[in-house]
Amino acid sequence: MKKPVRKLALFTVLLFLALIVNLNWLQVVRSEALRKDPGNTRVLLDEYQRQRGSIVVEGTPIAYSEPTDDKLKYLRKYANGPMYAPVTGYYSIVYGTSGLEKFENDVLSGTDDRLVGKNITDLFSGRDPKGGNIELTLSAAAQEAAYNALSATGMVGGVVALNPKTGAILAVASTPTYDPNLLSTHDPSQIREAAGQLSAQQPDPRANQALTENYPPGSIFKIVDAAAAIEGGLSIDDQIPAPDLYQLPGTKTTLSNFDGKACTSSEMDTLMHSFTVSCNTTFAQLAVDQIGEDRLRSAGEIFGINDESFEMPLKVAGSTMGDIIDDASLAQTAIGQRDVRFTVMQAAMLSATIANDGTLMKPYLVARTQAPDLSTLDETDPEQFGTGSLPKSTAQDITDMMISVVENGSGQNAQVSGVQVAGKTGTAQVSEGVNDHTWFTGFAPADDPQIAVAVFIRNGGGTGGEQSAPIAADVISAYLQSQGGG
Repeated sequence: MKKPVRKLALFTVLLFLALIVNLNWLQVVRSEALRKDPGNTRVLLDEYQRQRGSIVVEGTPIAYSEPTDDKLKYLRKYANGPMYAPVTGYYSIVYGTSGLEKFENDVLSGTDDRLVGKNITDLFSGRDPKGGNIELTLSAAAQEAAYNALSATGMVGGVVALNPKTGAILAVASTPTYDPNLLSTHDPSQIREAAGQLSAQQPDPRANQALTENYPPGSIFKIVDAAAAIEGGLSIDDQIPAPDLYQLPGTKTTLSNFDGKACTSSEMDTLMHSFTVSCNTTFAQLAVDQIGEDRLRSAGEIFGINDESFEMPLKVAGSTMGDIIDDASLAQTAIGQRDVRFTVMQAAMLSATIANDGTLMKPYLVARTQAPDLSTLDETDPEQFGTGSLPKSTAQDITDMMISVVENGSGQNAQVSGVQVAGKTGTAQVSEGVNDHTWFTGFAPADDPQIAVAVFIRNGGGTGGEQSAPIAADVISAYLQSQGGG
């Protein structure tokens, strides 16, 4: 009898030890991850017992919580929900959090370590604990212009605007979009019905076209080519080959210009004019004969093209040149095709780099975080993205070429009355029988840049100058007018 009893006792001890280990694992090792899990309903239920902080744009809350009479003491609401949804995300009792509601949850929910003292004081004084606020860098005028112009197209697309001197994000728009209010009600059945309708759409409106989706950029990539060529010793007035057709090295495939047009009558052209008319054959041959893969990739790094995602604090997908296996793929890469993929944020970073005299500043969305008493917890200091920069003279040369695009070339629809705009259009082929993607990236005023903007329309058809440039003009004009200029 003693032997079975000993075995049972040993088994009981082992179970007890396993329970202790599991509890310690959950409470110590996994506690932080579980607490931050956006789908952890238990944590969400606790959070609904205190007032969540606001997300604020130019002094106006765009996400805030109001008291209710039900067991969930507060209801999350979104002002201009569809317009700001790509930034705020949602706060849902069923689906947890997304967007800034997720990435800034500690401050908004009041669980941030810096708010512990304030929460203890509230507890002893009988006041309900509250969350802190998040003040954004967004411009209400730029955001509204981007959202309205993009929505009017009825197309899938995205817009990003930056302050090139600081990296502050002025606008993030994505279409199709959704109303986060429908996911933040206290009725789980209504929430699931709304989510089901979103999931049935293609693409899902919750996908952020400006930040997390990437696409071939087409000719806006020629900004990178130009930087690499000038750094290699080429002048913008130097004559370079501009054939009507360019045979890709090692193949029987020929590359043509848009609509098969000739860039020049002599098949020789300046870098300035080839950039202005977006000559594909010029830049493809230039990449193979003079630039080379190493210099092209080095130039790309300066603009932030490094395959890696980053956070601002929302996650931005990486942009890439892809694999370049031979000279033929190098030529295709140089015109923003083959395996090149950009987010709209990356497209804005191209112009922001040139606008800031060749130095790219890291994009950021949160200007400051506040405690419930409105005291500042943290404030974002601008910083450089990466370590490399272009010489100021190179940035000025590219600025001159981008001005020529808007004044004389394919970007004339980006013109703004009384303001000199610098920009570059892009039209990216997708596949046979599928409409092209269209792009525009630029900045203004050209002599004292205040805003850099990128616009993308998925399968928009036409050209970047026709589809995307006018939206950029709207955003630039609205922002500059809001600042007292334009």
